[in-house]
Amino acid sequence: MDNYFTKKEQIIILSFVLTVVGFIGFKLGTSNNFDRGERSEFEDTLVDFEEDKDKEVIEDESFFEDSVIMIHISGQVHVPGIIQLNSGERLIDAIELAGGLKKDADLDKINLARKLSDEDKIYIPAIGEDIEIESYMEISSDEDTSTKINVNVCTKEELTSLPGIGDAIADRIIEYRESTPFSSVEDLMNVSGIGEKKFEDMKDLIIIK
Repeated sequence: MDNYFTKKEQIIILSFVLTVVGFIGFKLGTSNNFDRGERSEFEDTLVDFEEDKDKEVIEDESFFEDSVIMIHISGQVHVPGIIQLNSGERLIDAIELAGGLKKDADLDKINLARKLSDEDKIYIPAIGEDIEIESYMEISSDEDTSTKINVNVCTKEELTSLPGIGDAIADRIIEYRESTPFSSVEDLMNVSGIGEKKFEDMKDLIIIK
């Protein structure tokens, strides 16, 4: 009996083998494409997650910046200087962080319940000190007033930093305001030695509060 396949049988077997191989190749290709698609979707999800995470960090930092304020306190406190507070805290909180009030602090001239703002400059006067407001050089967010000198409460050194103001005129300004606080910047011309020209030179550098 002949042990060899007929030509027809060989063709049938070869066709079957090729069909099986083709089917296996198709399945492997589909599987690889699926893996690549699945991996791509995972990578996109990971990128979105990282972007969301970065956004949350930025928002957290913004929240921190908005919730923390810095103020400068001086005068009758034990530890004057820069104080860090939470937004919405009050003068009494700043005083506690500054070591508390000294025995000579004049409580009648300050408002312990006052809410503080970022960049506030607070001065705590002593009993008998002729200061009627709690901030001698209030730093405002308004750029036009943030660096102006409040002539009602500023120091002699600040006065002599103004154009045309020497020691003698500075002393006269202080003497004048002790008896009659300035109600407007124009009142400075009531001080001996300050004429219109000198006033014009300094008027943009001063403020009355």
